[in-house]
Amino acid sequence: MDSGGFPVTVKRSEVVAAVLPLQEHWLPMSNLDLLLPPLDFGIFFCYKKRNGENLISPESMAAVLKKALSQALVSFYPLAGEIVQNCHGEPEILCNNRGVDFSYAYADVELKDVDLYRPDLSVHGKLVPVKMHGVLSVQVTELKCGGLFVGCTFDHRAADAHSANMFLTAWAEIARAKPITLLPSFRRSIFNPRRPPQPHESLEKIYAPLLSMPPPPSANDTDQLTSRIYYIKSNEIDRLQSQSSHNGTRRSKIESFSAFLWKAIAAAAGGDHSKVVKLGIVVDGRARLSGETASLERYFGNVLSIPYVESSVGELKTASLNEVADVVHEFVAANSTAEHFLALIDWVELRRPNPAVVKVYCRDENNEAAVVVSSGQRFPVRELDFGWGGPEFGSYHFPWGGETGYVMPMPSASGNGDWIVYMHLMKKQLDFVEARAPHVFRPFTFEIVQE
Repeated sequence: MDSGGFPVTVKRSEVVAAVLPLQEHWLPMSNLDLLLPPLDFGIFFCYKKRNGENLISPESMAAVLKKALSQALVSFYPLAGEIVQNCHGEPEILCNNRGVDFSYAYADVELKDVDLYRPDLSVHGKLVPVKMHGVLSVQVTELKCGGLFVGCTFDHRAADAHSANMFLTAWAEIARAKPITLLPSFRRSIFNPRRPPQPHESLEKIYAPLLSMPPPPSANDTDQLTSRIYYIKSNEIDRLQSQSSHNGTRRSKIESFSAFLWKAIAAAAGGDHSKVVKLGIVVDGRARLSGETASLERYFGNVLSIPYVESSVGELKTASLNEVADVVHEFVAANSTAEHFLALIDWVELRRPNPAVVKVYCRDENNEAAVVVSSGQRFPVRELDFGWGGPEFGSYHFPWGGETGYVMPMPSASGNGDWIVYMHLMKKQLDFVEARAPHVFRPFTFEIVQE
């Protein structure tokens, strides 16, 4: 079957608001939120048909999801609002209970035949909605086999992955009539700048004032960013970690994987060894800042920084994996402190209302490639039980524009230590790493999961 060659018919579309009324108010963005451009990200998860006593129709499942969503929006009320500009030209969330666009659709395809290896063709805009209004959009799709596909699209300016995970977990808990484990906090004062602000010069190497977003690749480009999803066995992850560790120093799995990927992208480059490959790592500041403020586990919003490091193609090709892993560890550690985030808040404050951008997104003529790695190891895929069991599969979907790649490793729904890895890179890079390390990057199929 062609990857995206199945029809999807929207049966009905409606707007789901919070079940309880809300006093309309404005929720400002924190300085860390303001680092995000207008950008959406998707999350999807799918369920196979249940048999026996637990049999429930897709229509009934959709009704459960819709009812629980209206209840979840009472606590997660910014998701039912709209992002608008204030008088300074900065985005704010108007918490007006506009509601969430919610669609119920039918796809003439069985779950096993959905080509999740190529989500741009099979998922994007078909099973994961393109958000047209508001902060969140949801599509629930009945499959030919009786399974169910749930796609969500979030406005990144309002929520990072931690926030989205918190919402999804609460949504599932409500559907099962359980209390919400983590009630969200929207207290922006936690991220007020210091007086006087104390930014660090080092931030000038990572962030820059935003004059304009990088233009999307033109139709004449020979290569463009493409999304693929891979399955990596736990023993391969352990092997990479072992090869990245030396002299009694053990590198983390995400550091080891990032180093391996960085080297692989350099190896895919052409003959000019002086060209530069940038590697960015998304750092969540919650754990780092919790010593400075109250626990941020419940905080809903963006608490991210994307430090990056660059090296020439030649250096990356000749360096050993453990040497590259050392570089990854050192630059992440240097930018993972509470002071880094406090200084970043101050840096943004001094430039408001002018927006800023992380430099790893900015391409120059000496760049061979750039990629951002974001750990999705806390993606609660096994907790997304809405009353009919957990999903067979779940993944983020983040086909952003520009020319910088994006990679997110997540836990497999099987819970056995295997990874699902969403990769949004140039096609030539994907083809190269897939051919170079087929034992690591295995194109996702449901058959692999059963091995």
